[in-house]
Amino acid sequence: MDFRSSDTVPGPRSEDILPSTAAAAVKVVIVGGFGVGKTTLVGSVSEIRPLSTEETMTQAGVGVDDVHGVEQKAATTVAMDFGRITLNEQLVLYLFGTPGQQRFWFLWNGLFDGALGAVVMVDTRRLEVSFDVIGRLEERGVPFVVAINTFPEAPSYPTEELRSALDLPGNVPIVNCDARARTSSRDVLMTLMRYLHSLTATPEHT
Repeated sequence: MDFRSSDTVPGPRSEDILPSTAAAAVKVVIVGGFGVGKTTLVGSVSEIRPLSTEETMTQAGVGVDDVHGVEQKAATTVAMDFGRITLNEQLVLYLFGTPGQQRFWFLWNGLFDGALGAVVMVDTRRLEVSFDVIGRLEERGVPFVVAINTFPEAPSYPTEELRSALDLPGNVPIVNCDARARTSSRDVLMTLMRYLHSLTATPEHT
């Protein structure tokens, strides 16, 4: 039987092809509690069509997922988000967004393998959902920066108050961002890269 077909398999889109000048690829994980903007950040900054595993929330999650403060959220990440951004001619970042609900945190184990660093997304309306996330990163020894997602209705606090509330060391960067804006999301990733470089230059802080 001849299984050959005259149909040709389409190749990758031009924007999906890795730049020929790329010399280094870095894995970065985007973490945070439920509904803090992880999927939004990956989608806004990715130069390729992002992979998203969002599913519609159902009654099965009632009483299981904490939706306090994000009651209007209709979809949730159940596995991961994936995107890519070229920071310069030689450096490419692969972005992996984690699911926010604790019942999916077992997936973090594989997502963190090989990760150079992480971005912790924070919603100031619900700082408490960030505590366990930051604790898990510290237990794993994964360097991270904190990105305060500036939701329109979210309260604004001085950086040092946020540092104290989140119990962060003085060297961990805290930056404001609008996860919907590509340039703002890119700047967060640049902050992480500068922070990782500083740790390499001063290993006593690692």
